[in-house]
Amino acid sequence: MGTITQSKRQLAWVFDLNKCIGCQTCSVACKVLWTQDEGTEHQWWMTVNTQPGAGTPKNYESMGGGYRDGKATLGKLPSPEEFGGGWDYNYDEVLRGGKGRDAHLEKVAGSKTWGPNWDEDEGAGEFPNAYFFYLPRLCNHCTVPGCVEACPNDALYKDPENGLVLRNEDLCKGAQMCARACPYKKIYFNPSLGISQQCIGCFPRIEQGVAPACVRQCPGRAAWIGFLDDEYGPVSKLVNKWKVAMPLHAEWGTKPNVFYVPPLSPAPLNPDGSFNENAERIPQSYLESLFGSDVSGAVDTLKAEMEKRRRGEASELMDILVMYKWEEALGPFTRDPAEIVWMSPANGGS
Repeated sequence: MGTITQSKRQLAWVFDLNKCIGCQTCSVACKVLWTQDEGTEHQWWMTVNTQPGAGTPKNYESMGGGYRDGKATLGKLPSPEEFGGGWDYNYDEVLRGGKGRDAHLEKVAGSKTWGPNWDEDEGAGEFPNAYFFYLPRLCNHCTVPGCVEACPNDALYKDPENGLVLRNEDLCKGAQMCARACPYKKIYFNPSLGISQQCIGCFPRIEQGVAPACVRQCPGRAAWIGFLDDEYGPVSKLVNKWKVAMPLHAEWGTKPNVFYVPPLSPAPLNPDGSFNENAERIPQSYLESLFGSDVSGAVDTLKAEMEKRRRGEASELMDILVMYKWEEALGPFTRDPAEIVWMSPANGGS
């Protein structure tokens, strides 16, 4: 089994769920950059799912893994069907089959019955008080990564300089113990190479001073990257100072380093159509099931600081969350990737 080493510093992400619009730009940016090779068709290292929802892989929250009472546990290995993917339609029959209106588009036999965004925008609640929000997910680059401890071949490790969870693919034997140990189920198997793969935090870009694609490409200015010990950076301020950015399912024990500013919502409507200002549209119990009991304090802080700004008073927190300049999202990784001549290993690069 692998050994978890302590890193000098820890990189972390923050996503503001009040600004994420579910556009999937981060997902596509990651996909285009990292998972276009054979065997990676089903891999989406970055996903954005609707909450409440089954997520991806389907119902991952009940698959187990992580730590219980300080002891590492192995969960279920998601099936290809649970990871889901695209499906094929009977295009030839409809477009070239000569059947006219007698044929209509439908999935062909053998297609997946589930996809990463199958339940997009469905959410929960009943009209007129339905609700949903979007939740970006990637490898959490955990401080106590169960995947590293579970790997029987020492293929996984935490980078000592920045805390990213990286993989030596030459050592990986495809045991998939890492995928069972990860409670977030963000590790994918590549059947062509016989190895497991996951988000590496755009490590080659980080080395060159370039922010990860998911952060740099976010059009809604909903994502930040930075070191947790940088007390002057927005990530540290949101997590440590203001305490409005929360980890997802901290009870799983891996100490994840992807944090979320919880979503606010419009006041629900009374039967007569008036607003019920004393109630929440998104149930507090649901937010607590995702982000823990401290989420109520985070929501209260957000509302209090918003009210200050409405009164014309200054608010450091609101200034951070508004992100007046998009460069504020990049932390120390402000270099333009267009300045770099990226080389493949075949051409002598890395």
